[in-house]
Amino acid sequence: MDSALLKVDEEKARHAKRVKLRELNAAMDVQVELSRLDSSLKRHTGLIKRMRQSLGTDHRDQILKDIDSLSLEKYIDEIVGATLEGIAKCKTEKDVWSSVEVISALHRRFPTAFTHPLISSLSTALGAPSRAALSALPPEQREKEDSARVSRQRPLLRVCSELALVGIITDGQKRSGGEWIMKVLRELLSNDPTLSSLPLLSIFLKSYSRPYLGLTPPQSKQISAEAEPGTLSSATTNATQGEFPTLLQESEELVEQDIRDRFKRMCEGYFDSVSKKLTIEHKRLQDQDRRNHEAYIRSGEIFEDRQQAYEKMTKGYEKLLASCQTLSELLYLPMPSLPTASQKSDSIQIGANAVSGDEEDPLAHSGGKWEDEEERRFFEDIQDLKDFVPKSVLGIESDEKEDKEVTEEREKAEKEKADAEAKKLEEELEGLKLDSDRLNERKDATAEVEMREEEPDGTITPTPMSPTKAPSPPLSPQLAPQGPSQLLTSLLARLPDATNRAMIDQAAIDFAFLNSKAARKRLIKFLGAVPKNRTDLLPHYARFVATLNRYMPDIGTELVALLDEEFRYLQRKKNVVKELSEVRLKNMLYLSNLTKFRVVPSHLILHMFKVCLDEFSGTNVENISMLLEGCGRFLLRSDETRERFGTMLELMRRKQSMQHFDQRQILLLENAYYQCNPPERTPRQLKERTPLELFIRHLIYDVLAKKTIDKVLKLLRKLDWDDPIVQRALHKVFTKPWKIKYSNINLLAMLTYDLQRYHPAFAISVVDQVLEDIRRGLEQNVYSTNQRRVAAIKYLGELYIYRLLGSILVFDTLWSLVTFGHPEGHPLPRQPCPVDMPNDFFRVRLVCVLLDTVGMCFDRGTQKRKLDNFLVFFQYYVLCKEDLPMDVDFMLSDSIEAIRPKMTMYKTIEEAAVAVDEMFNAALQNAGLSTGDDSGEDSDGEGERPQQQDEEDDDTTGQDSSNEERTPSPDPVIVLSTQEHLGPSEEAEAEFEKELAKIITDSSAESRKVDKKAAWWDSAVLAPNLRKKRADEGDVDAGGDNPDSNAVMQFTVITKRGGRQQGRHLLVPAESALAVHTRSAQLQDKVEQQHLKRLVLDYEQREEAEEMKALEVRNRAGAIKIRYVG
Repeated sequence: MDSALLKVDEEKARHAKRVKLRELNAAMDVQVELSRLDSSLKRHTGLIKRMRQSLGTDHRDQILKDIDSLSLEKYIDEIVGATLEGIAKCKTEKDVWSSVEVISALHRRFPTAFTHPLISSLSTALGAPSRAALSALPPEQREKEDSARVSRQRPLLRVCSELALVGIITDGQKRSGGEWIMKVLRELLSNDPTLSSLPLLSIFLKSYSRPYLGLTPPQSKQISAEAEPGTLSSATTNATQGEFPTLLQESEELVEQDIRDRFKRMCEGYFDSVSKKLTIEHKRLQDQDRRNHEAYIRSGEIFEDRQQAYEKMTKGYEKLLASCQTLSELLYLPMPSLPTASQKSDSIQIGANAVSGDEEDPLAHSGGKWEDEEERRFFEDIQDLKDFVPKSVLGIESDEKEDKEVTEEREKAEKEKADAEAKKLEEELEGLKLDSDRLNERKDATAEVEMREEEPDGTITPTPMSPTKAPSPPLSPQLAPQGPSQLLTSLLARLPDATNRAMIDQAAIDFAFLNSKAARKRLIKFLGAVPKNRTDLLPHYARFVATLNRYMPDIGTELVALLDEEFRYLQRKKNVVKELSEVRLKNMLYLSNLTKFRVVPSHLILHMFKVCLDEFSGTNVENISMLLEGCGRFLLRSDETRERFGTMLELMRRKQSMQHFDQRQILLLENAYYQCNPPERTPRQLKERTPLELFIRHLIYDVLAKKTIDKVLKLLRKLDWDDPIVQRALHKVFTKPWKIKYSNINLLAMLTYDLQRYHPAFAISVVDQVLEDIRRGLEQNVYSTNQRRVAAIKYLGELYIYRLLGSILVFDTLWSLVTFGHPEGHPLPRQPCPVDMPNDFFRVRLVCVLLDTVGMCFDRGTQKRKLDNFLVFFQYYVLCKEDLPMDVDFMLSDSIEAIRPKMTMYKTIEEAAVAVDEMFNAALQNAGLSTGDDSGEDSDGEGERPQQQDEEDDDTTGQDSSNEERTPSPDPVIVLSTQEHLGPSEEAEAEFEKELAKIITDSSAESRKVDKKAAWWDSAVLAPNLRKKRADEGDVDAGGDNPDSNAVMQFTVITKRGGRQQGRHLLVPAESALAVHTRSAQLQDKVEQQHLKRLVLDYEQREEAEEMKALEVRNRAGAIKIRYVG
C-alpha cells in the first residue's frame, strides 16, 4: 500500500502542475510593452538556435527569459520550426514538462500566430506513414523507416499529450484536447498492419493512462507467476478499483468523462486485436516449428533458408509478445491463452501411434499414407472447377450420363487388369520359392529380348532430347493479349513461376475458360516437356493436371501415355547412364506425383515397378528407389494397391538378398524401403510427472526471466523442502542447465545462490553434481553430449561468479580439461589419446567458454599469476593438437583477447614447451614460499602446480574448508560461502591506518616517561670493542701453557663513567659458586642448542620427503610431470 500512496502523491503533484499551467494559459493576462522589448537580430538568432538544440531543462530558464524580453513578431515561423526540432530532443519527463512551459509562454504571447501553426505542424508530424510508400520499400528498409519514425514521434506524442491537458490543444470552447489525442492515436494504429506503432501506445499509457483513460491499478497489478497463461478468472478482469486510493473528483478531471470512456474502449479493442494476432502468430510459429522438425526427420538437416525464415518469425513473435505483455500490464487486462507445444496433438512423434481409428491395421503404427497434414491437403484437397467456372464452359450438362457409363467401363477394365497382374505376381513368388535359379534364367532371357528390341530400325520413339518435342512457349507474351491463342501463351508462360498451391489452382481456373481441343493438345505438349532441372515444378504440374482431369480426362490420359512412352524408351537405353540420369529422375518423380493424385492408373504404376523389378540391376535400382520414395508410401497404404504392392515389396527384398549390389545401391534401396515402409515401433511413452513436478518445471523453464526471478524465488521457497520428492525434483531441474535457454543459465545460478542462504545443503549438492557431470563428460567424451557439456561448463562459471564455489575448483577444472586422460597428465604433440584425440577440439571450446565466463575475475594478485601460468600451458596444449578450425581459432583468440590482450602468443610447439619448462621451474623453486603466502582457502602441498592455489579470504560465516589436505580424487572439496571478500575495503584500510598511528603515538609517549637512568644495567650490553678484546684474550689464555689457567674464570665488570661504558676484567676462582653456576649454565645452553638444531634438521628432511611423496602421488593421479635433463 505504500507504493500505491507514493503513486497517488506523484499523480497529484503532476495534476496540480497541469491545473496551475492550464489556468495560467486560460487567463491570457500577459501584458507586454513593445517599446521595452529587444528586437536585435543577434539575440533572436541565439534564441532560435537555443530552441533548436533542446527545449529541456538545460535551456529552459534562458529561453523563458528571452521570450519575455524579445519582440519575436517577425520570427514566428522560425520559432515554430525550432520548437518542433527542440521537442524531438526531449527524452525525460522533466524535459517534456520544460518544453510544455516554453510552448505555454509562447502561446500566452501569440495565441493565434504561434499556436495554430504549431498544432498543425504537430498534427502533420504525428501522422501515419503512407502505406503505398512503405509497401514499395524492401522489408529491411521498411523496418528501419518504422523504427526511425517511432523514435521521432515518441517525444512529440508526450508533449502533445501534455499540451492537451494544459489547454493549448483543445477540441472546442472549454474542452480539453483528449479527442484530438485520441484521433491521432487511432490514425497511427489503424494504418499500421505491422504493429510498428504499438510502442507509441505503450509510451502513452505509461504516462497518461490515468488522466486520459481514468485507469487506476487494481489490488494486484501484475499477473501472478504461478498462474498458467490464460487461466486468470474473469473476476480479475472485472475487479473493482476501490483498493487503490481515490485521486480526484469528477469535477477536477482534466479530460471529460465521455472522452475517457471512448479512449478506454478504443485501447481495449486494440488490445483484443493485438491478442488475436498474437494467438495467430503463436500457432503459425508452432506449425513452422513442427514442419521444421519433420523436415529434419526426413532429410537429417534443416536448410538455411528455412532456418532463417524460422528465426525471423521467432524474432517477430517475441517482439509482439513483449508488446502484448506491456499492454496487458498497462491496461490491467489478462494475457490471451497461448497453447504450449505439449498441448498440440498434431506434433510429430517418431514411432508413435498416429491418429487412426483402425487399430487392426498393422501399418497404422508407422503412420498413414501421408507424411503430414500439409502433404495430405496438397494431394487430396483439390478444388472443383464447377465452383468457379460455368457448367456450360466445362461441358458437363449433356455428358453426365455418358461420363457415368464410361467411368463404369473404365473401372471394370482396370479391375480385370489388376486381377491379372496380381495372379502373375503370385505365380512369380511361387516360382521364386521353388527355384531361385529360374529367376536368373528369366532375367537373362529378358535382357536378350531387350537387346534385340534396341537394335532394329527403331527411331519410332523420339528421345526427350530430340528436336521433335514441342517448343517451349514464348517467355514474353504480348502486353495486351487479344485472342485465345495469346491468352494461352500468356498462361503457359506463367506456369513455371506457379510454385505454390494458390497460383497453380488459379492457373487451372484460367485454363478452363480457354478450354478447347487445340488448347489441350498444346498444354499436354508443354507439360510433357518440363526442363529436366526443374523437378520442383512437378508436384504443382501434377496438381494442375489433377484439377483439370476431372472434366478434361484426355489431358491426364495423354500425359500419362507420353510419360509411359518415355519410360519405355529409357528402359531400352539402360546402358546410357550419365546422360539420361536427370531424365530418369524427372520421369519417375512425375509419375510418382501423378500417382498420388490418382491420375496414373494403379495397374500402370505397378506394371512399371514390375518391369524394373524384372531387370533388377543398373539404372533400374535407382528407378525403384525413386518410385518407392515418391509414391511407395501411398501405394502401400492405399486400400486398392496395398496387397499387390506389398507382394512386390516382398519380392524386391528377396531379390535384393540374392543379388550382389554395391554399397551405394544397397544404401539407396534400404533408405527407399524404410521410407515407404518404416519399421513398426511401439508408441513412445510419455514420462508421467506429478503436478508439483510439472509446476517446478514450468517455473524454471517457462516463467524464469530477469523480471520474474524474484517471484520464482519466493514460490520455490514456499515449497515443502522437507519432502524428499520435492528435493529430488528441484535437484533434477537445477543440475540440468542444458534444458533451459543458454542465456538463462546465469539466472539459474543466481537462484541457487539465493536458495543456499536458506538451504545450504541443496547448493552443495548442486555444485557436486555439476562437477561430477563435467568429470563424466571428460571420461566418456560422447559427441551427443557436447551441448550438455558446454552448458555445464557455463553453469560452473556462473556458480563461481555467484560465490557458490571457490576459484580453486575453477582452476582444478581448467587443468583437468587440458590434462585428463593424457599419459602422466602431460599432452604430447600429435599423440592420440582415447578421450582426447589430436583432431578433437571440443576441450578447447570448453576452456574458452569457462574463460569467457570467469576470466575477467582473475585480474590481480595470486589468481592473476595462476591464470597466466595456466594460459601458458593452455597454449602448449593447443599447439599439441592439429591445426585449429577457423571457428575454434577465432573463439580462442577472442577469449584470450578479452582477458589478456597483451599476452604473447606462441607460434611453435618448441616455444611453448620452453615457456612451460620455465614456468614449472619457477613454480618448483617457489613451492615452499607460495604455500605460506596463500590464504586459508588454498590447499597445502601444491608444489608442482602452484597455479592451482587460490588466494581468497575466509567468508563472514567463519567457514574454512580449505585447510584440509585435498586428495587427488575426482571429488573435490566444495567451498560453500555466503560471502567472499576479495580484499579489504577502503574504509577498513583507513581505520587500520588510524589505529596504527594511535598505537605508535601512545607507545612513544610512554617511552618518554621512563627514567632512562633508573636501571641502565638491566639492558647493559657489552660494547663491540669490549667483546672483541675479551675474545682475543680468551684465545690467548686458552692457547697458553700455564697449568693454572683452569683455576680461575674471567668475568667482565661493566662500569659507566659519564656517558661511556668501561669494562674491567675480574678473575674469579673456578671453585667458587659463581664460576660453577656460570659454567653449568653455559654447558646446559649448549646442549639445548645442539638438540634444537638436530630437531630442526630432522624436521626439514622429513618435510622434504613428505613433499616429494605427495608430488609423486599427485602425478600418478593425472597431474603434470616434466622430467628435466641436464
